[in-house]
Amino acid sequence: MNQIALKVIPALLVGCTVILKPSEQTPLSALLFANLIHEAGFPKGVFQLVNGYGSNHVGEWLASHTDIDMISFTGSKRGGREVTLAAASTLKRASLEMGGKGANIIFDDIIEDGDMDEFKSAIENGVWNVMSNSGQTCNAPTRMLIPEEYWDFALKVAKEEVESIQVGSAHIEGDDHIGPVVSEAQYNRIQEYIQSGIDEGATLLVGGLGKPPISDYDDLHQLQQHYQTGYYVRPTIFTDCKPNMKIWKEEIFGPVLCLTKYTSEEEAITLANDSKYGLTNYVHTYDNERQLRLARKLESGMIEFNSVSLSGSAPFGGVKLSGNSREGGVWGLEDFCIVKSVSGLA
Repeated sequence: MNQIALKVIPALLVGCTVILKPSEQTPLSALLFANLIHEAGFPKGVFQLVNGYGSNHVGEWLASHTDIDMISFTGSKRGGREVTLAAASTLKRASLEMGGKGANIIFDDIIEDGDMDEFKSAIENGVWNVMSNSGQTCNAPTRMLIPEEYWDFALKVAKEEVESIQVGSAHIEGDDHIGPVVSEAQYNRIQEYIQSGIDEGATLLVGGLGKPPISDYDDLHQLQQHYQTGYYVRPTIFTDCKPNMKIWKEEIFGPVLCLTKYTSEEEAITLANDSKYGLTNYVHTYDNERQLRLARKLESGMIEFNSVSLSGSAPFGGVKLSGNSREGGVWGLEDFCIVKSVSGLA
């Protein structure tokens, strides 16, 4: 629903008519949104909903249709490439918001007089931001970079934080657990990534293959109703991750975090930028000059310092394989506009 609203509402506000084609796997939010549009009294034809598959089907037909002037797409890099190729036949603009592989650089200047609370909190928040929504968040900080001097401390904190997270049905009350991933296909994909991390020599700190052990749960009655059919993934952390590893390079879209150490600011920047993606990077430092340096040098459309969320009016979007769109605020409106130059008016 968030992705729908960030596209449909700005397009309607600037005067466009809209055809929405949701993912074939998750169409229910789009159907609900269409009902809301109808109940709000929009004129017929201003908004239309078309369900269907992407490749060689509805998605490709829409992207290549001569009567459609612009495509706004959110999804995988594979889907983004297919949309771009289909749109190219009519030279229409394709605005893309795709995946991410965000780095979370934690600097030791947040430690003051030996007080580790800020440092510990940065690690805990970083872990939770990867695990929440069962890891299915494009701008999750899935690569955490730790100063070598505090490596052992960071591993202990990260492991304890993950072990405090249960996996269970949304029927269970409380906010200390995460749910299943969206589909069997996504579950299998995540398992393949975890296996690749093991095969390529990363150290498995916590989690791993398969579903969480049923003995980990307090409310067994609640769990047993959903455990067999739900696609639950164990929250997982790999350490000693190298830039050539698949789990470091590719977006997993699951509750899997990669940790590695660095020895200098320059190395941290190099590691963070060593990605084909460039959506959101995260930095924890109170050094103002360092903040400015990293704001310029990090290759991403968004940078978040010290867990301060971006403003609701700030543009959301990335660079490189994360796409070229900007959603939200004035930029989100301009994404659906064409610049027109006019001269000689009275």
